[in-house]
Amino acid sequence: MRLEDYWGVGPKTATLLREELGEAEAVAAIEAVDSRPLVQAGVSRGRATRILRRAEDNDGIDILATRDARQVYRDVIDLAEAYAVTARAADRIRVLTPLTTRSAIDNRLDETMAAVDTWAALTEETREEVLAAFAAYDQQTGEAAAVETALALRELDLTNGVFAPLVELDRDVLMDAAHALRALETDGSGIADDADETLARLRTDLGTVEDLAADTERLLETLEAEARDASMFRDALIRHITGETTLDSALIRDAMPGETTDASMFVTETLRTLAADLREQIAERAATVRADLEATVERVEEDVTAAVSAVDDIALQVSLARFALAFDLRRPTLVEGQTVLAVQDARNLDLLAAEEAVQPITYAVGSHEGNIAAPATDRVAVLTGANSGGKTTLLETLCQVALLAHMGLPVPAEAASVSLTNALVLHQRHASFNAGVLETTLQSVVPPLTDGGRTLMLVDEFEAITEPGRAADLLHGLVTLTVEREALGVFVTHLAEDLEPLPPSARVDGIFAEGLTDDLDLNVDYQPRFTSLGQSTPEFIVSRLVAQANDASERLGFETLARAVGQEDDQRTLTDTQWTEASAPPSDG
Repeated sequence: MRLEDYWGVGPKTATLLREELGEAEAVAAIEAVDSRPLVQAGVSRGRATRILRRAEDNDGIDILATRDARQVYRDVIDLAEAYAVTARAADRIRVLTPLTTRSAIDNRLDETMAAVDTWAALTEETREEVLAAFAAYDQQTGEAAAVETALALRELDLTNGVFAPLVELDRDVLMDAAHALRALETDGSGIADDADETLARLRTDLGTVEDLAADTERLLETLEAEARDASMFRDALIRHITGETTLDSALIRDAMPGETTDASMFVTETLRTLAADLREQIAERAATVRADLEATVERVEEDVTAAVSAVDDIALQVSLARFALAFDLRRPTLVEGQTVLAVQDARNLDLLAAEEAVQPITYAVGSHEGNIAAPATDRVAVLTGANSGGKTTLLETLCQVALLAHMGLPVPAEAASVSLTNALVLHQRHASFNAGVLETTLQSVVPPLTDGGRTLMLVDEFEAITEPGRAADLLHGLVTLTVEREALGVFVTHLAEDLEPLPPSARVDGIFAEGLTDDLDLNVDYQPRFTSLGQSTPEFIVSRLVAQANDASERLGFETLARAVGQEDDQRTLTDTQWTEASAPPSDG
């Protein structure tokens, strides 16, 4: 393929890659899903990632039908990437996308869960040794690094599960391959010093001769002290060079000039000729060694390819296993023949990553089975309830579960049933209120419903983008369209009562606040109650403001609001000690 044949590679990007890498190397990087050469050539990391995602899967990313759905995808990828054991594994995680077929999803789930089981079974010491092997791999480049990593992993006696491909690799062949590849991975046409003992010895001797030639004055002083007359000078030079090198005296004697009139010239000419002879020997030996090494590399080419593939695949699977275990992710059940999104004890990844306390949530829309009290005939839910009650977090959690399931990865729930969808629509509340935002929003959320595919609608406070009177009408229409198109949907709103009557297959669920804690925090049961209208709870918020008032007039003002929302003194979850004598107004007495 030509560079321009890849999605996202326009004329400017193609020209840049040809100039910096060359066509063949750039294409090889894209096919190998390796962003590093592209980034080093000057392509931005974001663009390189998008190019590689499309090269890896042309259709899966299109499931993410809205900007908010794509943001959840990016957040999930960022979380997973943090557990990558190599830079190459991180590259491959960044280009994971939703998959478009049941078989592809099942295959990736099988691989990932097998890796989870393997990694979980290792001792902590063995895990550290595996991570150390991958860290060493990451500090090097080339095929030799992969072969050496494969050898290091084999030495740990890892032969089952995700490490099973190592068993097929011949240890002796890998050692020959590592030696040959490492020997050839030098600048220019050179050969590594440890590739051949004879070559290393010749190079060392040449270095010694060149050092002697660089300081002939000192050498002359030494020779003149040893030689009592001119007849002994030649033998003294031979003894000195053979004492400093492994060279044969005959080679040194042959390098000496036949006639000289000056001791300094004699030494200089001898060393110059000797160095030239050594360079010629080194070149001949290097050519022989290189030919042998290249023959070895050619002989073990298939074994090297298998080792590189095995190491990269193991690194990816170990990375995904670490991600899954860090968040206690479980395998979802993929459902065919009916539409459903059902989760038991689901947890929000962002809250888990922030190490915040998380109340697991059980929720469902569609034809679910299992221990969930939600009606199995309702494909659409209107979710109501308290401010700060976790409604938005629940939408994000459902989006994360659906997204990860479509990516062929385990999900943050004890159990989950997910039917495949063609479009994942997530619309979150944004701080805008104008006709342009309304139009843009409708253009992003309606077409996925009308395109005829299976759609999952997750819409948060749709009323925030238009005036309340018409928002209820539009939201009712959107709920009705979702039902008519036999899609799944969860709509968060404070206008549930204005949506009555709901169409068939739609229901209202509620999240309830139960008062204030002793610390004046809102006490919310985040678990939705099915077919129950939740209530916003301004009375509890006002109660908190009454208790926290800084002076008497401020307190009286908030008490007026408390009466307006029907909050009686005996209903407050506040203790009398919240209002102390020190903060009370002075008495007339």
